[in-house]
Formats: sequence, C-alpha cells, structure tokens
Amino acid sequence: MLKKVVNYTGIFFWYLFSLLPFWFLYLVSDFLYLIIYYVIKYRRGVVADNLRNSFPQKSEAERIKIAKQYFHYMADLLVETFKMISISEKELLTRMRITNPEIVDHYFAQNRSIIAAAGHYCNWEMAALAFGRLTPNKTIIVYKPLTNPTFDAFLNKQRARFGAMMVTMKQTLRTMIALKDELTISVLASDQTPVRHEITYFTTFLNQPTAVFLGIEKIAKMTNAVVVFYRIERIKRGYYTYTLVPLIENPKETAQYEITNTHVAYLDKQIKETPQYWLWSHRRWKFKPEDMNK
Repeated sequence: MLKKVVNYTGIFFWYLFSLLPFWFLYLVSDFLYLIIYYVIKYRRGVVADNLRNSFPQKSEAERIKIAKQYFHYMADLLVETFKMISISEKELLTRMRITNPEIVDHYFAQNRSIIAAAGHYCNWEMAALAFGRLTPNKTIIVYKPLTNPTFDAFLNKQRARFGAMMVTMKQTLRTMIALKDELTISVLASDQTPVRHEITYFTTFLNQPTAVFLGIEKIAKMTNAVVVFYRIERIKRGYYTYTLVPLIENPKETAQYEITNTHVAYLDKQIKETPQYWLWSHRRWKFKPEDMNK
C-alpha cells in the first residue's frame, strides 16, 4: 500500500512539474547539468570509457568536451521528457516535425508496411509521442518495460495518447503476425542491448564489437516490410526534425545480417557526426564476443 502511495505521489508531482513552461524547465536543466556533472558526477567514468573506446583517434580534451555537451543535453532531455506528459498536440508537432511525410504514403500505396530503426539519439521520447500522429494507420512503438509497473503503465499511457500503439519487446513478433494483413509502421530500437542468453550476433558499432538484436531483420524478412531509419536531428533547444531514410526496400532479397549491419551502420554514422546526442551513460558494451563461451 505504501509503495502505491509513493508511486502515485511521484506521478502527481511529475504531472505538476510538466505544466511548467519550457523556458523555466531549461533554467532547471542548466542547474541540473551542474549537479549531475560536477556534484554527483553521474556515470562520468562510464561515459569517459565509452567515448575513449568509440573515438580513440580523438584527444582527451575533445572527448571531455563531448562528455560535457552530452551531460548538458541529458539534462535537457530529462526536463523535456517530463514535459511530454502534458504537452499539447499543437506544441508537440511544432517541436518535433517530420521532413518527409510523403514517404509513408509512397510505401503504403505499394501495400508495404514500414519498419523504422531508431537509436537512443536526440529526444526519442518526444519523437515516439509525435509518431502517433504520423498516419491514421496503426503506428507501433516497441519498448522495453520499466521494472516499476505503476510508472511503466503511466508512462505508456502518456506515450500512446496521440495514437501510437505500445508493444513490449516480447510481444513484438506475436503482434506483427496478428497485424500482417494491415498496413503498419513500427519503430524498433537499433541500439538496444540484448540480455546475455539472447545474444547470437555481434557487429561493429562505434569502433567496437557490439551485441545486437536481430528483431528488425527477422520481422522485415517475415513481413517483407520496408526498412527505414528514423533519423532525429536537433535544430535548436527544444526543437527537432525527424526524417524516414529508406535503407532496405526488399528485405527478402538480402543476405543474412545485411539488414542488421545496415541500420546499425547508419546510426553509427549519425552519432559520429554529432556525438553529444547519443546515450553515452548507458553500459552498452558489457558483453564481449570472447565472454560468450565462458
């Protein structure tokens, strides 16, 4: 009972905080950055290691600059995510704008569903919320559930309030089979870390052997859906665009791992262009190929 009271109290204050205007939230973000980076020093070692391994050619000073930019952006991402639970549709679509909506109609006219590979890059939560308004057809967001069921249910209700259908990773294949006769567009993470027992393939990502899920490839081949990359770019503070970049139009004609290598390589390229917007504090490389047989 006490746990539920604490959870719902947290949700209540989360909602109140989300009602604050963006200009005030960014003042909070500036203060949070100082606390996170200089006082708490949240996962600074993890970020430093990830950047060192990903960019061995860069100097230490360059990597420290990226780390500071990342933590400052992480503070922005945090307050923007809080704002998402009360943002209006009009403001959302002003702040997260698609550059090529015609591509959805183009493939739907060919009776082709779409799978969008996306990274934890820029504000993926805002993008997921806007995604629900992309098309009248079913839009599916595949997600990894939170360990707290109360917050998980609350967050997914907010994510779905503009039309997106939230599907857990474990339910993805079953959902795709059930909807195989409908035109859908689905977003799956390109950079999610598999649990150890699910690892079957490593590819090169940010200069390192990286365990990856094969779900995008398997579903694309099963359904013959077009694979695109869900490219999000930050225009200025609080404003983004997203573009659906075609990667694979005929998945059944591809070689094994070709789809996986292609969408991972695209994310790799974008991160290298503007690295501060990726999730560097994530322990992405905790599994290594040499450890799999131990």
